[in-house]
Amino acid sequence: MLVAAALFALMGVLVKHASTTFSPAELVFYRSAFGLLAIWGVIAVGRRQLLAPLATRHWRAHFWRGLSGFVALVLFFYAIGRLPLATAVTLNYTAPLFLAALSAWWLRERHGRGLLGAVLLGFVGIVLLLRPQVQGQDWLPALAGLVSGMLAAVAYVNVKQLGKLGEPEWRVVFYFTLLATVGGGVWMAVAGFHRPLAGDWPWLAGIGVTATLAQLALTRAYHRGRTLMVGSLAYTTVGFSALYGVLLFDERLPLPAWAGMAVVAVAGVWAVRASTPAQPDPL
Repeated sequence: MLVAAALFALMGVLVKHASTTFSPAELVFYRSAFGLLAIWGVIAVGRRQLLAPLATRHWRAHFWRGLSGFVALVLFFYAIGRLPLATAVTLNYTAPLFLAALSAWWLRERHGRGLLGAVLLGFVGIVLLLRPQVQGQDWLPALAGLVSGMLAAVAYVNVKQLGKLGEPEWRVVFYFTLLATVGGGVWMAVAGFHRPLAGDWPWLAGIGVTATLAQLALTRAYHRGRTLMVGSLAYTTVGFSALYGVLLFDERLPLPAWAGMAVVAVAGVWAVRASTPAQPDPL
């Protein structure tokens, strides 16, 4: 999980750098396209078939899971390009708070008594995080980051439903990556795109490689580790992002913002403890 956290934060660094040239949808396309090739290769080698293992009867469920994850990624990358890295990552990591509320309402799951307290504490942390930073037009990327967390939670719920339908994790990841690639490609075809130069490809490939390796490490952590421990360590991504932001982008956050990040992390861990076992990160 620590390896996954460091890699997800590094992906954020690469996205932030590349966002000066490419739009969020373009970055999602390249992130997903490289991941799609890697996942398809693993499936083809592991199953010794190119297409047969991908057959599914649950197209609608895969579509809604993929759509929510795709929009969440676009909004997350938009926030990364316009906010301090640690702020954008923290807003996206409100997903467990939204997940706890959504699973109670949508899936009718029972949770511990502390769930409401965790959610309320989390949003207190969000206020602390954003109040000293969001001025003028900065509220739009902040809202985008927060909505990305909410949509990531929707994607989690869809992943849970696909699990109940018997869909294996690798197939869920494949169709999400496929839809994100297609969605990013359609967006680029309609809105236009920037032709990558030779110096751009290492950054674009790096986004896809770090995201794919982080997803593999995350999946292994959830498969072999204790859910509460893994879910708690996921918040080290915020710490890595803050460190990268200070060292690479000279980002200086006010004290209330640091306090807000800590409060959101504590609330997220509390929500994990109060809710059912978490699923691997759908982004």
